[in-house]
Amino acid sequence: MTNIVALIPARSGSKRVPHKNVKLLGGVPLMCWTISVARKSRLFSRVIVSTDAKDYAQIADAWDAEVIMRPPEISTDTSTDPEWVFQVMEQLKPLPDAFALLRPTAPFRTVETLKRAYSTLVRSGAESIRAVQKCHEHPYKQWVVRDNRLLPLFPLWDVNVQQTNSMPTVYWQNASLEMAWTRVLETGTITGYTIAPFFTKWLEGFDINQSEDWVTAEAIVKSGRVEVPK
Repeated sequence: MTNIVALIPARSGSKRVPHKNVKLLGGVPLMCWTISVARKSRLFSRVIVSTDAKDYAQIADAWDAEVIMRPPEISTDTSTDPEWVFQVMEQLKPLPDAFALLRPTAPFRTVETLKRAYSTLVRSGAESIRAVQKCHEHPYKQWVVRDNRLLPLFPLWDVNVQQTNSMPTVYWQNASLEMAWTRVLETGTITGYTIAPFFTKWLEGFDINQSEDWVTAEAIVKSGRVEVPK
């Protein structure tokens, strides 16, 4: 059976929603929504939280996740995902066959989401998969401001001539998940060179980044449309 681990980043320095990774959503710390669904899926041999904060580590431990402390130099606003992923992987012996990045800011993924993602990775033949969803605001209709003038972000696309239905379908990456075979680390990346899409649906790709997103998330929980972790 494939040995796959879940990696959950829970840095403490969030600016837009302070301490969002442990902020209570439906009475449950946000990162524990992800810990809970990862364990409930029975897909992962290990569920690991990477954090720089001891109080976050205590919460993760209480929810039966392993903790690997992250050093301060890779816990800043400008730190990258490969930095902490490589730091975690260096402490795993033997290495797993695959790993999944599950960000706490996407609390509404389900067991079915995770199992469908793994199936997508296996069937795709790619080195990794990344969660995406269709853009609601097409980038061909976006603009930049230069010297108080609007200029099209994509100057080769004439929005005055081309029809909307002739625009290519565009997808944006959400925070739901990334999943990859561990061999991609040999490329110095966490994705490798071939990435297949994992199309999220319904609330799977909902991402909490702003205070307004938190208000929406609370409304979703109160509506009963999602199951609160026990």
